[in-house]
Amino acid sequence: MPIRALELRDIASILTIQLACPEIAQWNARDYERVTKGEMAGWVFEEGRELLGFLVGRQVVAEMEILNFAVRADARRKGIGDQLLQSALTWAASFSAEQAILEVRSANETALRFYERHRFQIGGRRRTYYSLPDDDALLLTRRLD
Repeated sequence: MPIRALELRDIASILTIQLACPEIAQWNARDYERVTKGEMAGWVFEEGRELLGFLVGRQVVAEMEILNFAVRADARRKGIGDQLLQSALTWAASFSAEQAILEVRSANETALRFYERHRFQIGGRRRTYYSLPDDDALLLTRRLD
């Protein structure tokens, strides 16, 4: 399976993907280093020697929070995001998470459709949460069985 834990060697590729996806959180290398040290959980989708996507999450009591998630533009609509999300949900089941949560830009229609397909629902809104450009954050939740 092309999904594995995020490693230190992945950070440069992740930063490249992130730069091409201004709608996601723009972390620095040190943030991803924290993932490799176990402060958060992270997965990458690697095909051949190319990193095509990543997902970072964390456990917050009985919730799994998705913190950052992207698939390279030329690799979208191939199920990579589905597989990364499933890896995170499987991890959430390992600590009996009751729900998955995340924030997404209200203008990010592609992400909203993706999460809707995966049974996430809008649970709230944070006005002007994002900047560059200014946008509201929609709080999405999914009950985990």
